Amino acid sequence: MNVTIDSLEDADIFGRPLFNDPSSRKLKRVGVVDVGSNSVRLVVFDGAARSPAYFFNEKIMCALGAGLSDTGRLNPEGRARALSAIARFQEIAAQICNGPLTAVATAAVREAEDGPEFCAEVLDKTGLEIHVIDGKEEARLSAQGVLLGWPGSYGLVCDIGGSSMELAEINDGEVGERVTSKLGPLKLQDIEGGAEGRQAYIQKTLDKLYVKMGDQENRLFLVGGSWRAIARVDMERRAYPLNVLHEYRMTAEDVAATAAFIAENDLEELRQRCGLSAQRMALVPFAIEVLIGLLDRFTPYDIAISSYGIREGMLYEQMPDELRRRDPLIEACRHAESKDARLPGFGRTLYDFVKPLFKDGSKDRKRLVKAACLLHDVSWRAHPDYRAETCFDNATRANLGGLKHSERVFLGLALLHRYRNKREGTRFEELYDLLNLEDQKQAEILGKAMRFGAMLWMQAGTDLGKLTYKAASAELHLELPDRARALYGEVAEARLQSLASALEAELFVSFS
Repeated sequence: MNVTIDSLEDADIFGRPLFNDPSSRKLKRVGVVDVGSNSVRLVVFDGAARSPAYFFNEKIMCALGAGLSDTGRLNPEGRARALSAIARFQEIAAQICNGPLTAVATAAVREAEDGPEFCAEVLDKTGLEIHVIDGKEEARLSAQGVLLGWPGSYGLVCDIGGSSMELAEINDGEVGERVTSKLGPLKLQDIEGGAEGRQAYIQKTLDKLYVKMGDQENRLFLVGGSWRAIARVDMERRAYPLNVLHEYRMTAEDVAATAAFIAENDLEELRQRCGLSAQRMALVPFAIEVLIGLLDRFTPYDIAISSYGIREGMLYEQMPDELRRRDPLIEACRHAESKDARLPGFGRTLYDFVKPLFKDGSKDRKRLVKAACLLHDVSWRAHPDYRAETCFDNATRANLGGLKHSERVFLGLALLHRYRNKREGTRFEELYDLLNLEDQKQAEILGKAMRFGAMLWMQAGTDLGKLTYKAASAELHLELPDRARALYGEVAEARLQSLASALEAELFVSFS
């Protein structure tokens, strides 16, 4: 009998698929516009709602907040550019979105005396209504964006824009205390007294924030373009091999070293090496002063970069609670399998087949095993000579939430071994060191188990046989139904022997 839903045990861990549920389908092609102090951006989300893909993503650096402290008004040039960008976004959204755009404006528009006039002009010329939100609402939405990527997380979310910086606590999937400040780098450019004056202003402001927020010794989640730019520079300093900002980790020592690295280098040369815009790079020296002060005041135990922020928070706002609680990685992989695999549903069958090899693994390990099985065949259209590398590249660089960099490499290595016996000789070898040797071995075992299991391909829900691994006696047993005897040919036998070798186990095969 074909099985179209996950087994009960599997459903207990991951829940049954929701990507095609009506509550999820209505979140397809959702468009949001974020009118910030530094940039104006349109994002249209699609794919698995719990871990959405960016169907369309365009940003215009308008610097609406430039000079606001002096004039009290929006930057005239930036205002004209923002209006032009929003008009373009409305036209695009009319063609690709399932519903009207949702637009929010943050610090620059809410503080400028001509902010209401600008919103009225946008409405008149484009038909788009901009909702101007206060700092606490901005903090809440940014924190919800972080929760989209890290369900159930604990810590402090810090979102820096051009004109403001917001802090929000998150605890077990809920947003707690929130506070806003005028610590955006565009604001700091206008502080009198040079570096000494800025330091005094930053310290005074952070002292006030600390009184409101108290001790924050959990993880610090950094949201915003200036933080991402600092992370990019940190990657350059460290020669970090994986060029993915989401879930990139830093320490306070890293930030101090990167501040010195910025001071020692020519900013234009460094900007080009890091692939940053001139407008963004100009704000980095101011932003890193804030970050150093922030770390000194709140002393979090580690730092994680979040590519998810206010725009993702606006999508999260529309999610039903059941969807919010789901694992974003698993939902995204289920969606990818349904869309791209030759035999949608076989990933669950394959997972059931290989999971006895990982019966003592943690939930975190099992979710990676599950994800790999769901993705094991989605790159089948790639040329066979490049399929293994395509799988690795997709896994390590895809827009997936809920994945540490080491987990990306684990997933990539498992999928590489799904199509290739050895991992040596690829262009990705420098990334392997993000995993310890034992995890590299476990990824190899998973990949080779999938490589063999795919040889028994018949249909989803089919009995592929039973794998049993006895670690104490170093034995790998395979029991196959007699009707599968013909499927166990010489290539399949060789692949199974390769799995046994990876396990350093003696192989036993039987038919029943």
